[in-house]
Amino acid sequence: RLMITKIGWYIKIQAHNRSHCFYYVPDFYLHNFMYFAHTSCKNENEVAMQNQNTSNSIGRQSVSLSTPVYIVSSGTVVGKIEGEGPLGSCFDMICDNDKFGQDTWEESESQMQKEAAALALGKAGKLGIEQSDIRYIFAGDLLGQNIATSFGLMQYEIPLFGIYGACSTLGEGLSLASMCLGGSFADSVMVVTSSHFASAEKQFRFPVEYANQRPLSATWTVTGSGAYILSRKVTSNVKISGFTTGRIIDYGIHDAQNMGAAMAPAAADLIEAHLRDFHRKPQDYDRIVTGDLGSVGHEILLKLLQDKNIDISTQHEDCGMLIFDSEKQGTQAGGSGCGCSAVTLAAHYLPRLISGKLRRILFLPTGALLSQISFNEGLNVPGIAHGVVLEHVDH
Repeated sequence: RLMITKIGWYIKIQAHNRSHCFYYVPDFYLHNFMYFAHTSCKNENEVAMQNQNTSNSIGRQSVSLSTPVYIVSSGTVVGKIEGEGPLGSCFDMICDNDKFGQDTWEESESQMQKEAAALALGKAGKLGIEQSDIRYIFAGDLLGQNIATSFGLMQYEIPLFGIYGACSTLGEGLSLASMCLGGSFADSVMVVTSSHFASAEKQFRFPVEYANQRPLSATWTVTGSGAYILSRKVTSNVKISGFTTGRIIDYGIHDAQNMGAAMAPAAADLIEAHLRDFHRKPQDYDRIVTGDLGSVGHEILLKLLQDKNIDISTQHEDCGMLIFDSEKQGTQAGGSGCGCSAVTLAAHYLPRLISGKLRRILFLPTGALLSQISFNEGLNVPGIAHGVVLEHVDH
């Protein structure tokens, strides 16, 4: 309530029981200042609510979620060589033909996203989450203007946020989805991403028909797609408790056949920032999982962090080093691509988190931010990483 007193040519506007909060204004400005005085004297409940909503931000780059966000289900689709790798028995769908019944490599990647989303939705349906309950999709891929996502997911007719973080897209998607759910802007959302060896080689390196030789530092783009259903209403044994958003880090790498060297500095920067913001040590995590650094990037990451007196050698694992048997399958430094971290997280790490074998992991897929144009113009290949904290939940 406002108390208004006319004093000569001026109006005194004072909030009820607020002796320290008043304004003297010319009476002809009364109407303009009424709103200003009202909004400047918010009650304590409004201020407390604002403080509560902003208290999730910690440090310079991180968010700690006060509202639990649960990973309810996931779906994985992979190609033939991925199905023949060490994790082959863990994937939901393996296709013997990497065309997935389509005419082009790009269409086959769209088909993978469509199938992965259907698998995740089918599992979520058993827990009471239907397709109509999904408020938003956060999805992206490596192809120009996210065409694998656009053509793969449009049949679902769900509002879509198209995102791009190169091979870090899943980390970005899980972070944004968690923020959306944590802010009560939705009850359930879906996160999807994918990559395809042939479509990525065609866009960023050489068409597969060219049969070029690959250096040992090269990584093998995973043909795969992963989809996740997240919810704040339906619980599970895995929750996202926080995340750290990465910065673009450029170490002057030019070699498009050495993505591990381009992305490792971004991973090191992200891990350092995350531990600082959350006031934690590497020992606070059962695993610190990078997305697709491969064997080359793995060694660079450990060295960069050791120079900062951070030792993650015991906790670190890389999805790109797990998905293939590089010596037997000839995949050089390991796997890469958006699909690498997406299918490995769902197939390998989520079951261990669900069972409680792993209690807390830091999952940070990494991305190399290059394009056909930037590479052909001789620009550097900067990197980025996005970290997500996944924890087991006892019920």
